[in-house]
Amino acid sequence: MKDLTSGPEGRLIWNFTLPMLIGNVFQQSYNVVDSVIVGRAIGKSALAAVGASFPIVFLLIALIIGATMGFSILISQYFGAKDMARVRRTIDTAYIFLFFASLAATAVGLAASEPILRLLKTPEEIMPQALTFLRIMFSGILFLFGYNSISAVLRGLGDSKTPLYFLIISTVLNVLLVLLFVLGFKWGIAGSAWATVLAQSASFLMGVVYLNRTHPVLTFRLKGLEFDGAIFRKSLAIGLPAGVQQVLVAAGMMALSRIVNGFGTDAIAAFTAAGRIDTFAVMPAMNLSAAISTFTAQNIGAGRMDRVRHGLWAALKISGAISLATTLAIIIFKWHLIAMFNSDPAVIAIGARYLLIVGGFYVVFSGIFVLTGVLRGAGDAFVPMIVTILSLWAIRIPVSAWLAQRMGTDGIWWGIPIAWTAGLLLLTAYYRTGRWQRKAAVKAPAPAPVPPSPDEDEAEWNVSKF
Repeated sequence: MKDLTSGPEGRLIWNFTLPMLIGNVFQQSYNVVDSVIVGRAIGKSALAAVGASFPIVFLLIALIIGATMGFSILISQYFGAKDMARVRRTIDTAYIFLFFASLAATAVGLAASEPILRLLKTPEEIMPQALTFLRIMFSGILFLFGYNSISAVLRGLGDSKTPLYFLIISTVLNVLLVLLFVLGFKWGIAGSAWATVLAQSASFLMGVVYLNRTHPVLTFRLKGLEFDGAIFRKSLAIGLPAGVQQVLVAAGMMALSRIVNGFGTDAIAAFTAAGRIDTFAVMPAMNLSAAISTFTAQNIGAGRMDRVRHGLWAALKISGAISLATTLAIIIFKWHLIAMFNSDPAVIAIGARYLLIVGGFYVVFSGIFVLTGVLRGAGDAFVPMIVTILSLWAIRIPVSAWLAQRMGTDGIWWGIPIAWTAGLLLLTAYYRTGRWQRKAAVKAPAPAPVPPSPDEDEAEWNVSKF
């Protein structure tokens, strides 16, 4: 457990972010290795099949993020207020809900895989492989939900290092299994999917063992779980808007993929390859968002709104610097990055254009996620949901569809940064109203002001009121 209510804000946020970032680097490294193996060993049709399936898999991940978001925020706020009884009941309630949610998601996913792929206009030449991949992935949802619920609990308590260790082991196992199943056993795209499911199962089991060997409040048990209706309703109030937002993002990705699918296998393969690089590029912002969310929740629980403002500025500076460096590297090496996945000239050309157009706006994306993290940490997930709806469905999809008719695939890519820019402007305007400060579940009395020390704030991070 990590107390984030005292100490230099920037350093605390970065130290909390770093383990999650390293973990995601390992996880996305697997995704890259997997795509490289699939694209090189099986071919661009298999790479396109994985890409056609990804929006549906992302929808699944979005459901998990939404389902765990409210619980994680409540755990952080109760922990910041030192209310361990409610921390325990929140954890129990999360376990019960996520178990039944995973069963429902499995049933729906297995039944709806083919209709969804057809709705997305998946080309017939890649349909069998995409369907095989999806059905195997849906069979392992329980373990994916289980691992993410354990990670959410630990992050809510300020521990971002332990999930990292599980993730590193899982990622290494995943890569080894892909090499064995795809290159050794020649199982094709099914081997890639089974490797992922087995690795996720291993990370979940490791999490269960860890929880049962540490603090009693974290014990993962099947008997004696207590479902708290009041806590569940509070979690829904926070997590449901976040869940709807994530689902809308996933649905938007599916709508975007439908536009891309209309340009054929080359475009789908290029979009898949560029998307793998894109995920690497935006990871720091997403992890900083999770970190600033926990930081905000704990400090609001402790009545330290001054630290929330300082933490926001520190996170913006960190994410901005990383984003600019990432943009430069991707623009310089865009051709080589796409060529790792497939050597087809058409695939490389389309993918490189994506990286050139979208890569120039990563700093805008990072600003969106940092601001969203603060708002969610305060318990205000409704406004980020509305901003997502507007920027995605009112701007990105219509603009991409319209420009695609005039500019081809380049037009699809331009819709992405245009929507990001609109989203950042809307979130900034709302943050400045200050209304988000009234959304916290915990109303802790504000302590006497503590003047910041030069070592903590001014000399080291030089932060000021936003």
